[in-house]
Amino acid sequence: MSIADDFDLQNFLPYLLNQAAEESSLRFQQVYKDRYGMLRTEWRVLFHLGIYGKMTAKEIGERSKMHKTKISRAVAKLAERRFLTRQRDGADRRLEYLELTEAGRRAYRDLRQVAMEYDSALAARFSDADMATLRRMLRALASGAA
Repeated sequence: MSIADDFDLQNFLPYLLNQAAEESSLRFQQVYKDRYGMLRTEWRVLFHLGIYGKMTAKEIGERSKMHKTKISRAVAKLAERRFLTRQRDGADRRLEYLELTEAGRRAYRDLRQVAMEYDSALAARFSDADMATLRRMLRALASGAA
């Protein structure tokens, strides 16, 4: 026996956002996975360091909204592959600065180009005005703004 339920999961905004995020990231995920054996958290750490330069794991967490445990695992994997270096702060031993190596910078530049092309291909499905609106609305949702 089925109970009638009028909750429309397919139009529930968090569900739709998750579905769109998963679908839109799958092809790009295949690139960084195939080329560099990276997981999602690893490419996100790589991109933060590629864009912003030397950072701490805490700073990456604040910018990316990733959990510190996931960042720690990603940093360990990237360091193991020699994509980044870790340097302890002389004054505060709890702080560790992360920076891309030349190999990490090459991987970042390669993936950055693919990401830009992929973003353009996704955006081409919509008008410029629609894309501007979509990006503005998604930034507002991501920032917690109402």
